[in-house]
Amino acid sequence: QVQLVESGGGLVQAGGSLRLSCVASGSIFSRIFSRASMGWYRQAPGKQRESVAAITSGGSTNYADSVKGRFTISRDNAKNTVYLQMNSLKPEDTAVYYCNIHFEGVTWVDYWGQGTQVTVSS
Repeated sequence: QVQLVESGGGLVQAGGSLRLSCVASGSIFSRIFSRASMGWYRQAPGKQRESVAAITSGGSTNYADSVKGRFTISRDNAKNTVYLQMNSLKPEDTAVYYCNIHFEGVTWVDYWGQGTQVTVSS
């Protein structure tokens, strides 16, 4: 059974920091993780899910304009884990944050975690 499990969400005051983690488990994910692209997305109430940050298998990253300079995505292939360091948080960052794994090869994989709530109070 494959899983993406996010953790690290919570309630924080504006200006604070949180670090989200997403662990990929299961035989398929373990085989492909280092070759997969990983992404963090978020969905606020009443809004569409949006991309926050992504990292390729080679370590290239990209960010939504709204989080550039504040958020950092990283990965540890040995732990099958991707992180999202969030600094200088704003109330508008409040959302459920989702982890995504995407791999295209002999096997095509696109899978989502269950999400972790991040709430930033003003």
